[in-house]
Amino acid sequence: MKKLTLVLILLAGVASPVWAKGDAVAGEQKAASCKACHNDQGEALAYPKLEGQHAGYLVKQLKDFQAAMKSGGAEGRNNAIMGGMAMPLSEQDMEDIAAYFSAQPMSPNTTAPEYVEAGQKLFMGGDIERGIAACTACHGPRGVGHSLARFPRISSQYASYIENQLKAFRSGERANDLNGMMRDVAAKLSDDDIEILSQYLGGLH
Repeated sequence: MKKLTLVLILLAGVASPVWAKGDAVAGEQKAASCKACHNDQGEALAYPKLEGQHAGYLVKQLKDFQAAMKSGGAEGRNNAIMGGMAMPLSEQDMEDIAAYFSAQPMSPNTTAPEYVEAGQKLFMGGDIERGIAACTACHGPRGVGHSLARFPRISSQYASYIENQLKAFRSGERANDLNGMMRDVAAKLSDDDIEILSQYLGGLH
């Protein structure tokens, strides 16, 4: 909790960096290979939704996939398919592709009624007794994240993807989160917690 508080203070107190601007029109052409899996709007069912995601977050993930390939998995975010896709991209390519997908409207999902109460409680308030921080601290009450801090939008995302990523953070398989914050939180989540949050977020919009 102290680590989370410190990071939020630092993020609030520093000026936002100047990032290269992406061109969504150019990005649509450059994203042709991405569409094979993510489809035109970035919402293919078997893969994470990309549409409506913050451009800065998408750029960071592409850079992390690329870094993992270059380092043999020693750093970045490991994924053989995405690593291969990211390798030939320049920084401007990444900015353009991210601009294209972030400009697409994210389609809404729903939350089954049995997950609403428990999901809202854990998402909004965390669990003080177990030291679990509220998800809203970084992702906001509507789950839309924070573009400058590169906290992703997680509302309306597919439950299966959220579940897989929380488990990957918990196991340490995924380790490209800011200061290990997601790993700290996920380490305290049970399988039931993860299921509840994953299902709840689909209908949060």
